[in-house]
Amino acid sequence: MRYRLLFFALLYVLCASALNLSAASRPNIILVLIDDMGWGDFSCFGNKDAQTPNVDRLAAEGIRFSQFYVNAPICSPSRCALVTGQYPHRWRITSYLNNRADNERRGVANWLDPKAPTLARMLKQNGYATGHFGKWHLGGQRDVADAPPISDYGFDESLTNFEGMGAKLLPLTLKPGDTHPGRIWADAERLGGPVTWMQRSQITSGFVDAAIPFMNRAVVAGKPFYVNLWPDDVHSPFWPPVDKWRDSRRGLYLAVLEQMDRQLGKLFDHVRATPALRDNTLILVCSDNGPEPGAGSAGPFRGTKTTLYEGGTRSPLIAWGPGLVDKAKAGTHNETSVFAAMDLAPSFLAIANAAKSAGVTFDGENVAPVVLGRSLGSRAAPIFWRRPPDRKTAGPNLPERLPDLAMREGDWKLLCEYDGSQPQLYNLSTDRAEAKNLVAQHPDLVARLTKALLAWHQSMPSDNGPALGMQVSSPKAAGKKKAGDKPPK
Repeated sequence: MRYRLLFFALLYVLCASALNLSAASRPNIILVLIDDMGWGDFSCFGNKDAQTPNVDRLAAEGIRFSQFYVNAPICSPSRCALVTGQYPHRWRITSYLNNRADNERRGVANWLDPKAPTLARMLKQNGYATGHFGKWHLGGQRDVADAPPISDYGFDESLTNFEGMGAKLLPLTLKPGDTHPGRIWADAERLGGPVTWMQRSQITSGFVDAAIPFMNRAVVAGKPFYVNLWPDDVHSPFWPPVDKWRDSRRGLYLAVLEQMDRQLGKLFDHVRATPALRDNTLILVCSDNGPEPGAGSAGPFRGTKTTLYEGGTRSPLIAWGPGLVDKAKAGTHNETSVFAAMDLAPSFLAIANAAKSAGVTFDGENVAPVVLGRSLGSRAAPIFWRRPPDRKTAGPNLPERLPDLAMREGDWKLLCEYDGSQPQLYNLSTDRAEAKNLVAQHPDLVARLTKALLAWHQSMPSDNGPALGMQVSSPKAAGKKKAGDKPPK
């Protein structure tokens, strides 16, 4: 009898070990992508004007990254890079997706081609349950009502806002003195349903409340999950709860930021408190681009949303996963590793032990050891950027002419015009504010980096729009490119 008990005890240990190994090889992944939040807006990244305790707790239990970048300083192309692991220019997603006429004028596709490689599709093919909850903005907005559904990109379930196809949450607005809430984006009802109207100040909680049951169903079904939680917050216009209303633009922004943190806390607490999730779930939190002028903060960095300076493209990043991230790195700050949003797709596939689709070539690199705290390395290749074709200035009240192109290689940042003229060179290890142009001191470096940057620019499909300075020959010629067409490789 004793030997039988020992046998079953040993069998239990072996089975438990096998199950743990299997679970660890197929972790759950949650990507929280905040809209228009600056590098310096979380209190754990230095914000003294507002408190973000739920995100701060993730950072205290995980890793903060200071040198993480998005691949565009504006929403749609930034999201495209995350979804595809490629430069968004390959798919003519180079600025925010708008109505058809404006998209054509700027040379921007009406939606992301469903033939594009997507992280969700690859994870789904490898047995993952996949859900998207929040802003999409990669097709299905304004008068573009025939875009593909979000499910065409590999998602089992989705709930979006007014910039996506299918089931959605639409905002009711209320400010002090109002007797009835107003509706904005009411015409988005024609972009699919069902539609739920709710207070704009609570919509992040609406996405969280949809994501949690999806995650629970995946656990019951014995499947790992990948979830995009992409809130509308903290994008303007700012609608905090009435009792949190403030008088200034900055004040309204900070009120929305704090409410978003509170609402995201429910998601984080659910994962932390659920045994089946806590030790086998990786949560990443970042922003899609820099802050709007006068609202969020880029911290010590120059520039804002739509600019190629650091404030437009550098994002805070937090990685949390007690059973996945190196325990010795809990609460640490990685100020060394340089990588970008397009690196997350191949990295997540590596973390999930999932194969990429045949024939797919990522521009992103596998930096999984960095994300999990097991390396202080960086991506090997430089990072390149091209400004949105409609943003030669940051806005009508900000007349400064902005550089067209930018790249980072090592500690060096180069910006220039499309023809390589007017170069700016900064050493980010000593001048993260991009205040001292070193072009005169390093002519050979400027020449080499400019050559590499122009070669990358010329390898990408052109925006082919008047706003870029490249006039199409005629409306008929411009019309030869159809929305969603696959760009040349």
